[in-house]
Amino acid sequence: MRLDADRTACYTRRKADSLRKEVPPGMERRKLGRNGPEISVIGFGAWAAGGPWLAGWGPQSDTDSIAAIRRSIELGCNWIDTAAIYGLGHSEEVVGKAIRSFRREEVLVFTKCGRVPDATGTPHSDLRPESIRREMEQSLKRLRLDYVDLYQIHWPDHETGTPIEASWETLLALQREGKTRWIGVSNFDVPLLERCEAIGHVDSLQPPYNLLRREVEKEVLPWCQRNGTGVIVYSPMQGGLLSGSFQIARVAPDDWRRRNPMYQEPQLSQHLALVERLRPIAERHGRTVGQLAIAWTLAHPAVTGAIVGARRPEQVEQNAGAAGWHLTAEELAEIEALMT
Repeated sequence: MRLDADRTACYTRRKADSLRKEVPPGMERRKLGRNGPEISVIGFGAWAAGGPWLAGWGPQSDTDSIAAIRRSIELGCNWIDTAAIYGLGHSEEVVGKAIRSFRREEVLVFTKCGRVPDATGTPHSDLRPESIRREMEQSLKRLRLDYVDLYQIHWPDHETGTPIEASWETLLALQREGKTRWIGVSNFDVPLLERCEAIGHVDSLQPPYNLLRREVEKEVLPWCQRNGTGVIVYSPMQGGLLSGSFQIARVAPDDWRRRNPMYQEPQLSQHLALVERLRPIAERHGRTVGQLAIAWTLAHPAVTGAIVGARRPEQVEQNAGAAGWHLTAEELAEIEALMT
């Protein structure tokens, strides 16, 4: 793919901007879209905190999750991203317990709606207004909060036939009622974004984005820049593939990655070969490949922050090393050449 000139031109400006922000050393903050809050460039992803379920990451200790969340806040991450469907509500319960030791204004809580389990625990899409309202009340109860900071539609609804306008109007109503401060979407394309924007501003978009998944570069990220929509990307290390230490043998049998072609041959070896080509660039900065992968996503001018998951405090500490440094324009071009 052709290197985005805007990406390579913006890193020096962002570096200067980060020095002016009053945040813990190394943890830059950026404004989420035109109306949103100042958020740290790295946020805590609480998917794994849900523990074992159909789309989970295998067994997970609540004690470890809580310690990891608290450590991330200590290191300057000021937001946590979860969802009602993660662990069928368990992730939100864990987040609620973890943040009780902090002042409410210290931690921004982002959660999502629209994926609802059936009697077997299998997730289904449901963006009917009554379902969204029910999910909001359940999320607030699990999180032990009066409001969330960002409420997001998790996935488009292709099952109930609900027009996205009705769903988005419901989020706007929840915002007016004080149940959420900002509203956003996840996994939306441009046509859906435009339909929402026509009736109320989309504060944020959460798309998958990393060195191996760049589909959003062509249309989605430019749309967000033009419309003042913040972008918080998920899977910046593609579920650990770009961490620099991934081993499929260590993945739990019930982990969702066991069923994904990206983690199977021949793709697995191809992805790990790219990791080895990236390693010398990371080592110039004394960083891991995973830290480089996160920093690469943050170099795109449309991106506000990256959701980075962790199971233990030591992983949080390593992830935090992706902040506080910037790839040069020459290094971004070098990485681009490795992708072709």
